[in-house]
Amino acid sequence: MKLAEMICGNEAFPHFPYRSSSFLTKFFIDLDLDYVHDGTTRAVWVQDTLNELNDKGDSESKTPSREICKVIESLVDPDYFLFDDNLEHEKAIQDVNKVLRTNGLILKTQTNGQSKISLLNGEYISTAIKEVDSLKRITFTPSIFKIPEKKINENLISVMMPFSPGYKGTYDAIKRTTDHLGLECLRADDIWENSIFIQDIFELIYCAKIVIVDFSERNPNVMYETGIAHTLGKVVIPITQSISDIPSDLGHHRAYKYLPNDEGYRNLSNELYKRIKTILEEK
Repeated sequence: MKLAEMICGNEAFPHFPYRSSSFLTKFFIDLDLDYVHDGTTRAVWVQDTLNELNDKGDSESKTPSREICKVIESLVDPDYFLFDDNLEHEKAIQDVNKVLRTNGLILKTQTNGQSKISLLNGEYISTAIKEVDSLKRITFTPSIFKIPEKKINENLISVMMPFSPGYKGTYDAIKRTTDHLGLECLRADDIWENSIFIQDIFELIYCAKIVIVDFSERNPNVMYETGIAHTLGKVVIPITQSISDIPSDLGHHRAYKYLPNDEGYRNLSNELYKRIKTILEEK
């Protein structure tokens, strides 16, 4: 039950982030574990979920299932402890290790800051599975835009969003994340290099590795720019203040819903950090 309490971020374990019902669901979905909180007591539901996941392992093995290892390693992912001074990553690892040691296990921190479960004798329990997809490429020349002479900037993140003052907090949250990662972040009103505004936008998308798009208010310009980014093969990170603002044609893309307040912006920074970091590590 202690691990369940840690995942929930309940009062007994204040070093961990608090997870409401929707964030508990997101925690498991992000691990490709299809579990949706049913509204019952959070810690009890999490414990039942952990029991079910552990039953998927080898009944004769003394080690936890692959799924349980993924959950525990994600629980102490340092990305969850960013942008909140009330959380303490090291103490969280200590709490988890107190539980693991009773089962002959321990978390070991890697050079990249991630933690992996190992036996007390030092042998790691692997959770990594890699798949290689075959890729098809197309070549085309746009008839409306000029192809920029610039090279792709691997450190550039472009942002497509409404320009109204109400989105200042959103852009600040994005900038806070990119600054923390040492990346450059620009949106169209940050530059003026061409006489035609849409050419600036095209170049900003063309030169970026990652494009963040905010679908809030169903802004038609953002929709158009998202289409450009997808066509150019960019990694697109959708965010929105309302899932209903996402067009049906894009509904299959996972988007992060954020609230336009201090807590919502802090959570947005945290989620973007994790997503961007994962993308960069896949280079």
